Amino acid sequence: MKFGDFRTAGAAGVLLAHTLRAGAHSFGKGHVLEPADLDVLRAAGIEFVTGARLEAGDVPENEAAAEIAALLAGDGTKIRAPYAGRCNVHAGARGTLVVEPDAVDRLNLLDEAIAIGTLPPWTVARSGQVLATVKIIPCAVPGALIERCREIVRGDAPLRLAALRPHRAAFIRTTLADDDGRTARAAEATLAATRQRLEALGSRLALELHAPHQVHAIADAMCQALAAGCDLVLIAGAAMTKDRMDVVPAAIVAAGGAIEHFGMPVEPGNMLLLARAAGVPVIGLPGCARSRRTNGLDWLLHRLLADLPVTRADIMRMGVGGLIRSPVEANDEDDPQGGAQEGPRAAPARERADPPPKVRVAALILAAGRSTRMGATNKLLAEVDGIPMVLRAVNAALASRATSVTVVLGHQAERLVPLLEGRPLRIVHNPDPDQGLSSSLRAGLSALPDEADAVLVQLADMPRIRATHLDRLIEAFDPAAPRIVVPEYLGQRGNPVLWPRAFIEQMSAIHGDRGARELLERHAGDLRRVVFDDDAVRFDVDTPEALATCISPRKTHYNA
Repeated sequence: MKFGDFRTAGAAGVLLAHTLRAGAHSFGKGHVLEPADLDVLRAAGIEFVTGARLEAGDVPENEAAAEIAALLAGDGTKIRAPYAGRCNVHAGARGTLVVEPDAVDRLNLLDEAIAIGTLPPWTVARSGQVLATVKIIPCAVPGALIERCREIVRGDAPLRLAALRPHRAAFIRTTLADDDGRTARAAEATLAATRQRLEALGSRLALELHAPHQVHAIADAMCQALAAGCDLVLIAGAAMTKDRMDVVPAAIVAAGGAIEHFGMPVEPGNMLLLARAAGVPVIGLPGCARSRRTNGLDWLLHRLLADLPVTRADIMRMGVGGLIRSPVEANDEDDPQGGAQEGPRAAPARERADPPPKVRVAALILAAGRSTRMGATNKLLAEVDGIPMVLRAVNAALASRATSVTVVLGHQAERLVPLLEGRPLRIVHNPDPDQGLSSSLRAGLSALPDEADAVLVQLADMPRIRATHLDRLIEAFDPAAPRIVVPEYLGQRGNPVLWPRAFIEQMSAIHGDRGARELLERHAGDLRRVVFDDDAVRFDVDTPEALATCISPRKTHYNA
């Protein structure tokens, strides 16, 4: 490439270094002059132009920038048209940015002609946001330089966007016997900030559980959260964890989990605990989780909610840049963890994922029967994996996208009620459960919220049902074209069944112990089937033999 001033008369083929105005005409930077352009320039009295004449093998700045940007751009990203020697890589959807720093450094170190800048790794980017920019400094570069770039970028692209997957999080809040109110207020602040964090990242706080700050109680709450189908567990301890043998980590281990790392070189966030149980991430929240400002918890969630692995070594490498500080802002709430000086607040509402259209489905759990085939045992109090069956059903419904939960009790209701206290649900009593399943159905239907578009009828003796099963049925319901949503396994119909509101009157007229089975047969043409690949929708417990086939019970403080 030859760069300099060229006489206009012989400037055909010259690539302009600067925007050039000639009377009413304008030639942009990077424009390659054509013979007709020279007449316009001469007519405007322009005798010299500044630019470059490319030689064989040279690549113009725009083309070079686009080629290098294409090398950078991996999954979830896209490039836009180059301009003025620059080409940007954009987010194709919302997600967490994954960068290979070594590859970017090697490209930048090749030659001063190439300048690549990216957002920091693990940034959560909105759709369309610029992730990286490639700038070619001169007007062109040798083609051999582009080839060297290709040699560096072999295999996976250095930039990709990991999509944020909606997670169903459980929040376990512990309490001390001698709490003076301060711990409760801190827990409420942590709950509110956590809910906001999750929603900003497209996930939701699906299940809130309370437990005494004791190993066995926290372990039981963890098992409940996992059995309900939660795929993230957050524990807000009433007392700060100070050791791997402290109450919260000991409870995680007691629940079958493993501690992956305690502490992180990020402030705020030093006291964070990361564990895993049954493949599900478990986080012991640091005190700064009560603040809505960015801290180490956010850095961890950005990866976990995009299903990116976070190892012990990954956390230990967060120290450089891990002191998160920003100027004090007006109206910042003071925080015992230094909240008034922490980093910027979490993503503003305008950058959050749009919530899905809200379908108002009421969950109705039938739990009034005498379970006569179980002998002297009330099957709803029988523990499966350490959790009473009625509690498994209730937790699954609470963790699902159902907008309300109603439980119908009857036989030994006085023993079931204490298990359900403190949960956001409505309890309805069936005064005559001996009249059959239909009597419980009528009692529950009469107590449903008026605004419900549909009712999901759930049997409390199906211990393998999780929130994931319920949500698939809810997602299959279309209020604009309401049909009965039924689950199937291996071609056989199962439970729970989702009924549009239009069928409630007919359901309320049912008598006997067959539930709504005859109504389903009568409306066989109005069914929408959802096929499941596990037997949860067909498995129920009616006998001691069926109970024995469930997961081996774990001894807890519950009394069956």
